[in-house]
Amino acid sequence: MTKPIFRVGYIERPMHQSFIDVMEADPNIDLLRIDLADGDDRVRAALASCHGYYARAARDELPLAWHVTPALLATMPSLLVVASYGAGYDTIDVPACTEAGVIVVNQAGGNAEGVAEHAVGMMLGLLKRMPEAGVAMRAGTVVRREAFLGRELSGRTVGLIGLGHVGTRVAEILRVAFGCRIVVHDPYLDAATCQQRGAEKVAFNELLSISDIVSAHCPLTAETRGLFDAGAFAAMRPGAIFVSTARGSIHDEVALTAALDSGHLSAAGLDVWEREPPPKDHPLLAHPAVLVSPHTAGVTHESRERVARMAAEAFVLAAAGKPPVRMMNPEVTAAFVARRATIGA
Repeated sequence: MTKPIFRVGYIERPMHQSFIDVMEADPNIDLLRIDLADGDDRVRAALASCHGYYARAARDELPLAWHVTPALLATMPSLLVVASYGAGYDTIDVPACTEAGVIVVNQAGGNAEGVAEHAVGMMLGLLKRMPEAGVAMRAGTVVRREAFLGRELSGRTVGLIGLGHVGTRVAEILRVAFGCRIVVHDPYLDAATCQQRGAEKVAFNELLSISDIVSAHCPLTAETRGLFDAGAFAAMRPGAIFVSTARGSIHDEVALTAALDSGHLSAAGLDVWEREPPPKDHPLLAHPAVLVSPHTAGVTHESRERVARMAAEAFVLAAAGKPPVRMMNPEVTAAFVARRATIGA
């Protein structure tokens, strides 16, 4: 007997063609592309018919009306699973989904290599003062090379905020290739687990005070929003470098600008922003000691193919009535199984 069709909707474009390929190969899945140009009423009606929603993870790339909030959930009575495009889930209210009995899946680990390489690349570029040197060269003001005397990464102490998939890979690269000492603040991991992943667990304030470089690798949550404020930057050692390839809003952009302007911090590498893309007159974009990118750390051919395929495979499992992997709210598993059994009944 043929299983009832499991409908999955996505808005306008998937992360990568691999998502389409995997989904269309499953005869139990009806893949629905939703066009914003059709208007809110038709978008809402299309989403209301879906059992799965493939939701963009970057909050400024998805109109607020289609973020997974209590208001949207109230219009999607058939929804069973939401999968984010990537590791992040800024557009998804996980507690609200849990209350509604909807599974949330992210693609943690799928872009870890790309993001880790980007973070380490920023560290190297900032230590060698590449942004400042580039500004001076383009302005024709280079007189003495010694004006851009840099530092080496080898042997530095690097503090990581978060030791998940990306943080663990960053720690490995820095430890193996550069002989760095890795310290970490991660309240969800014990010291033994951190040690197994190549890092020494320390308190947040201690990490700030002893690290030559501080690199953020945590999700944006109520706990991490504004974690790097003026006080945190002041607690960092003089001349330290701040890097974030995590999420905007974890660091206070005004406070970071002040810490750089005062000379307390020597440089910063930023791939994530409060507003993405940031306005072209943003002071951090013009700062000579800041290396910037537009949230592209995980935007590689390999990462996008991988995370899109992972998301598709999660929906394939859900369509078969099986709980998908990487669930952020496994407590709704029983509710999912029961609700999945009612499709087509």
